[in-house]
Amino acid sequence: MTLEEIHGQEPVPESSDRMQGAGKALHELLVSAQRRGGLTAGVYESAKLMNVDPDKVAFCVLAAAEEDEGDIALQIHFTLIQAFCCDNDIDIVRLHDIPKLADIVGPSEESGEPRDLHCILITNPNEDAWKDPALEKLNLFCEESRNVNDWVPTITLPE
Repeated sequence: MTLEEIHGQEPVPESSDRMQGAGKALHELLVSAQRRGGLTAGVYESAKLMNVDPDKVAFCVLAAAEEDEGDIALQIHFTLIQAFCCDNDIDIVRLHDIPKLADIVGPSEESGEPRDLHCILITNPNEDAWKDPALEKLNLFCEESRNVNDWVPTITLPE
């Protein structure tokens, strides 16, 4: 029995406008965060940051291609990251288009090597210092998704 069956609700289908708006906001947020140095990429790098200073984390993106769905280790990491985000009130979304994400984020600035893009954290250097309209849109999108029992919504980036 699912939660929807218990509460007598049908899951609300995603409206394409709402989904496109969230994808556009995510694109804007990633560009903005990278420009100001507030982007952490990589499963291990993200886990280290969340362990040291979870209050700095404003948003989390988990990305996996279809071929990654069978990677048990990655799925365990995702489960642990999702649990940590839920415990610390960090909004989180999933993404299935790593090539588009790579186009936005680009290679590592230090080495020029491709980054591990399976987990990306958007950090906020100071509680009140940074208010981003794209982050506010995504926070609202996540809140609306939770209201229909979609705890980790999937977003599609715009073309």
